[in-house]
Amino acid sequence: MPHEDVAVELSVNAMTVLQRRYLQRGEDGQVTETPQEMFWRVAKNIAAADLLYDSQADVEATAEEFYRLMASLEFIPNSPTLMNAGRALQQLSACFVIPVEDSMQSIFEALKCAALIHQSGGGTGFAFSRLRPKGDVVKSTGGIASGPVSFMEVFDAATEAIKQGGARRGANMGILRVDHPDIMEFITAKEDGDRLNNFNISVGLTEEFIRALKEEADFPLVNPRHGQVVNHLSAGEVFDKIAEMAWNNGDPGLVFLDRLNESNPTPQWGEIDSTNPCGEQPLLPYESCNLGSINLARMLEDNKVDYERLGRTVRTAVHFLDNVIDQNEYPLPQIEEMTKANRKIGLGVMGFTEMLIRLGIPYDSEEAVSLAEEVMGFIHTTAKEASSYLAERRGLFPHYPGSIYDDSRGAPRTPPWQSRPMRNATVTTIAPTGSISIIAGTTSGIEPLFAVIYVRHILDEDELMEVNPLFKEIATESGFYSEELMHEIAERGTLQGLEEVPPQVQRLFVTAHDIAPEWHIRLQAAFQRHTDNAVSKTINFPHEATVEEVKKAYLLAYELGCKGLTIYRDRSRERQVLSKGPQRRFTRTPRPRPEVTRGTTEKMVVGCGQTLYITINEDQAGLCEVFTQMGKSGGCMASQSEAIGRLISLALRSGVETKAIIKQLRGIRCPAPNWREGQMILSCADAIGQAMERYVNSNGVQLPLFDEGEAPRGLLGMCPECPDCGAMVEFVEGCLVCPACGYSQCE
Repeated sequence: MPHEDVAVELSVNAMTVLQRRYLQRGEDGQVTETPQEMFWRVAKNIAAADLLYDSQADVEATAEEFYRLMASLEFIPNSPTLMNAGRALQQLSACFVIPVEDSMQSIFEALKCAALIHQSGGGTGFAFSRLRPKGDVVKSTGGIASGPVSFMEVFDAATEAIKQGGARRGANMGILRVDHPDIMEFITAKEDGDRLNNFNISVGLTEEFIRALKEEADFPLVNPRHGQVVNHLSAGEVFDKIAEMAWNNGDPGLVFLDRLNESNPTPQWGEIDSTNPCGEQPLLPYESCNLGSINLARMLEDNKVDYERLGRTVRTAVHFLDNVIDQNEYPLPQIEEMTKANRKIGLGVMGFTEMLIRLGIPYDSEEAVSLAEEVMGFIHTTAKEASSYLAERRGLFPHYPGSIYDDSRGAPRTPPWQSRPMRNATVTTIAPTGSISIIAGTTSGIEPLFAVIYVRHILDEDELMEVNPLFKEIATESGFYSEELMHEIAERGTLQGLEEVPPQVQRLFVTAHDIAPEWHIRLQAAFQRHTDNAVSKTINFPHEATVEEVKKAYLLAYELGCKGLTIYRDRSRERQVLSKGPQRRFTRTPRPRPEVTRGTTEKMVVGCGQTLYITINEDQAGLCEVFTQMGKSGGCMASQSEAIGRLISLALRSGVETKAIIKQLRGIRCPAPNWREGQMILSCADAIGQAMERYVNSNGVQLPLFDEGEAPRGLLGMCPECPDCGAMVEFVEGCLVCPACGYSQCE
């Protein structure tokens, strides 16, 4: 073990995450490793790569340097490295891209590769753009192609099967070019929330599409089988549908394909058409990337950025990540070959928001944007210098433009940014840090605070309230801390507008939903300007945001130079499947019925000749109840219609969206439909759905049922409960993650 002068100070949450997912266990399932031993295991294993380049290297000294870097929580590598370095698996990469060519052999070869990668703990990205469209001819069999989306469902099912088998959660990214003939089917593939649940999906936009959008023109659809134009679509209509679907539940995201390839460091070796599952790592086919993040909150001294310490940390981290490439046991030989040929690493950051708070800078401010540019610019420049230093001692990455390995590819261009010899084709990436930021005890990536107070459910009915330590410190010192106030903040989900909290504290502790989307995008763009690869970031919208606002965000991201965008509208995934991971009940308490409601009663004759009276009432928060009465009839029909009304009322007061209830009711058929004023009534349930729809459209009832001032976020929060610990999960960095225990849908 290294010297004892580096203490490992971990929070309760950090210990929980480490014990559940990272520390070694014995045959009896009990943890057999301490956090110090984990960091030392990783440090020794990664330092051993030095011997490949210098037989006299002082590996012990390097291991101590790496240990100090991690034990001080100044830098943490990606999860597979922490979990697997120095252990039997030794698979250290988080990101992989696998090619999918237009043949059955290639499709199922890619599926096999993905299964092996998921089994080893990695995530996979795929471009399905080379697959022929649905309905196209298959010459070898005389059959008809089923199209990219159908094969994505095969990949999704395989991922689910591997996951159910007890392996670490697999995650996928699926990308389709906007000019593929099946693009509309792809855009709407996740509309109902019950398909492709193991995929994030993104539309690959081209410069040609952007031009057509600006000119309000059509753009061509190209069949990838023969490269010919087969149709045209309105760019505006496609863009509208992308925005509508993203508004609906966050999918699809966007990637700007031509922009990815403008910064492709090795264009002679292929075109980039896909990314890893969270979108921050564009990769060539069969490439992988090793990531790690610097804890910016630890880079402060005397209320300013300590650039000397930050520089040392960057240089050591680049050395560490380059060694990871050599120590890695790759799941496939093609991946090992391509990864070692380009030697991409992705050094990023976490704790940016904590850094801002400690410096007294609000997230949504010009000062924050300037600091982001300054800090990331320094990291990027220093990382390039460190990679160049390694190149002088270890050699260029083999696919470096113009190197001796380049002969078979002709005379490649040297990217304009490549002004010095480099050991690594890329050096910087802003990656998700859901679990490792909990270990480091800081804020995630470059995301703002999601909440100031979290409520974790423990021992069934008990709740544990966790207050942001910086906020608790300031509140205590300023004299406004109280348990009552903390509970009020937990229910509201925001400090804004609370008289007990000083205005300057409200300004500093803004949360994701307090911040206008423009500021989210400006911060993402600021980091992107100094990042080789891409930036993982979620642009948060309030629930009442419109599709037009989503479209404006997309265009702003493009204009500011982002390489992609993921948006999430508050509560738009409230129906998210809860079967991910171990089963846990998600319970809600319906809001009380007020003494006075207002509404209408509508008379409708259904197909069996009975008269159905439908009463719809609302309170201040929206629709709250539906009563039905079946004329003078009793018996089974009347009891069933009454039951439908009671269940609808329960759902309404529990926060289920009106439109979701209407969607379930409309279209249900019975043997005897009826006509009413030119519209068919298919059944009693359909009649209730129609009545509710008319009421909403004619009375301007609020949708959703709860506005920002009505619903306690602790009760109806943006996403479901964590299946591991019961806290509310967040949609950040392109994935559902739990801030309390580190659970991630993408890991």
